[in-house]
Amino acid sequence: MRRVLLLYATQRGQAKAIAEEICEKADAHGFSADLHCISESDKYDLKTETAPLVVVVSTTGNGEPPDTARKFVKAIQDKTLPGDLLAHLRYGLLGVDCVPCSYCLGDSEYTYFCNGGKIIDKRLQELGAQHFYDTGHADDCVGLELVVEPWINGLWAALEKHFASRRGNEMDGAVAMASNPSLSSEPVTPEVSHIDSQVGLLRLDDSGRRDSEVSEQNVVNRGPSSVWIADFESSLTQSAPPLSQASLNIPASPPEYLQVDLQEALGQEESRAPVTSVDPVFHVPVSKAIQLTTNDAVKTTLLIELDISKTDFSYQPGDAFSVICPNSDSEVERLLQRLQLADRREHRVFLKIKADTKKKGAALPQHVPEGRSLQFLFTWCLEIRAVPKKAFLRALAEHSSNGAERRRLQELCSRQGTADYNRLVRDARACLLDLLLAFPSCQPPLGLLLEHLPKLQPRPYSCASSSLFHPGKLHFIFNIVEFSSHTTAEVLRRGVCTGWLATLVEPILQPNARAGGEKAPAPKIYIAPRTANSFHLPSEPSAPVIMVGPGTGIAPFIGFLQHREKLQEHHPAGHFGATWLFFGCRHKDRDYLFRDELRHFLKCGILTHLKVSCSREAPAGEEEEAPTKYVQDSIQRHGQQVARALLQERGYVYVCGDAKNMAKDVSDALVDIISREVGGEKLDAMKMLAALKEEKRYLQDIW
Repeated sequence: MRRVLLLYATQRGQAKAIAEEICEKADAHGFSADLHCISESDKYDLKTETAPLVVVVSTTGNGEPPDTARKFVKAIQDKTLPGDLLAHLRYGLLGVDCVPCSYCLGDSEYTYFCNGGKIIDKRLQELGAQHFYDTGHADDCVGLELVVEPWINGLWAALEKHFASRRGNEMDGAVAMASNPSLSSEPVTPEVSHIDSQVGLLRLDDSGRRDSEVSEQNVVNRGPSSVWIADFESSLTQSAPPLSQASLNIPASPPEYLQVDLQEALGQEESRAPVTSVDPVFHVPVSKAIQLTTNDAVKTTLLIELDISKTDFSYQPGDAFSVICPNSDSEVERLLQRLQLADRREHRVFLKIKADTKKKGAALPQHVPEGRSLQFLFTWCLEIRAVPKKAFLRALAEHSSNGAERRRLQELCSRQGTADYNRLVRDARACLLDLLLAFPSCQPPLGLLLEHLPKLQPRPYSCASSSLFHPGKLHFIFNIVEFSSHTTAEVLRRGVCTGWLATLVEPILQPNARAGGEKAPAPKIYIAPRTANSFHLPSEPSAPVIMVGPGTGIAPFIGFLQHREKLQEHHPAGHFGATWLFFGCRHKDRDYLFRDELRHFLKCGILTHLKVSCSREAPAGEEEEAPTKYVQDSIQRHGQQVARALLQERGYVYVCGDAKNMAKDVSDALVDIISREVGGEKLDAMKMLAALKEEKRYLQDIW
């Protein structure tokens, strides 16, 4: 078979799952895929590789490649490498941005959308590598399937063309061209057909039949695209025509590969410390918890103070750190009950690869430690809240004994059911427990769940304090995330980490609620430092600083201001530049975070300009001369001063908060300001803003 080198760089498992899907499908198309994580540099060598390369890359943080790709990226970014080092290499790349949880965002409007893939793509070309297939960028905000599936479908024609041209055999080339007109001399462009990407009409289903049963009235033409008529009566468990009557294009069931052995614990005590790849990990007490918002605020914001005085943990303002959190005890209990495994919760789990598996490159999941209890795995290791991917639904369908339930799961993972999947599973944030409760005949084996449930990730938070101002302490703030649940057991569901933290600190947040008024013992949490970043105060204190942080985005700037106050105390004769803070909230009397502290900084001159925007009422009169709803409006109002600070005084601008809307709107406002103040075109202003990013004078901490 024709060999293909297939590499993936993943943070949460999404890119790996896509790469595995490509690997599974390769055989049927006459290719042999050599699958590796991009970090396994001992198993491949791009400098001598002759096979075509396919890369699937996710994005993490503020547009960085995932942790598994850091060593690879560092190696290829070596400036001493010759420009023709990879001139022999032909490749295709798929960038993936996903929305697995509230702190990670994939969005094509986001400044660093798919930037992990873009970084690798750009550098490979700089080293001489050339595309045999155009790059794809998949956005989970609108549904990964809309790009991933067409991209994979087009990959095989691109590979056919590549191998045909490499053979240099005119007859082979002619045969290939005759059988597929898309095999031109240019790199193949993946076409996202309005039919293929939406309904998959006239494609072979698993039995080899064509979808000829689908009549034309099942499709409605709306301009350039054709989509299934939406039936708003459909639900997670119930479809409606035309989907309920359609012949389906469903993916092949992924081969199962894990064999599980449950062994009784025999009385030995199990350590409750989480097993994590994050290092080092510190177990620290919570010394204080404060509610920053009023009870009638739209969101509840808490501040937590950690005592790090007895650890080696250190930080500076602008840093972030990770909280290692467990899943909800009640959800774990309900999941074990539903799986009929509650009486075996303390049994130890041992895994091995099935001898007869058809899965290529099957490996034990690294996030499932050997010999730990079932309860421990579901509590500390597995992201049980993860939205199940289509491959997972396909596997669950195989273990559903009720025909109607099996059909509905097949619909949800089919091409024709993409709209239902997006609306009822992905957008609704349905999880495994939701599906198991909705489809009672589904009885998946434990091994299948361990194959598909991703790693429970640590949650990142910005440091909201300065160690100079609070020695031995670390502050952070967060909103308690709540969203609608689609199970009958609860109306609202809390975020995995924020819900756990809120429950954990409740006794010290409300000490009078405890019987007898005794002091509550300090709860402890596990934390870990995150990779160093550049979101720090300028090394030259005379440079102007412009901070933009609505809501909890204010967190790092409280640390900045605390730090600046101590620096000015220690260096009273020093020259410190102007400091601007653009803060936004909904109501000044409900969620104006750190109001007293900000007034203090303003009064002392630590903060030179405080501009507060209130989106649902007139802003605080003492800070704003006239109403502005959002921080970008306030920035526009003070555009001349902002432009002077950035362009003439070589200032720094820091943006922290929502990536999807706020960060883009602020970027647009800055482009408008620069264009207006320098009298140039918007394109020139965009280039100037890009230059500020390159100089690390326009910095973002966004999610």
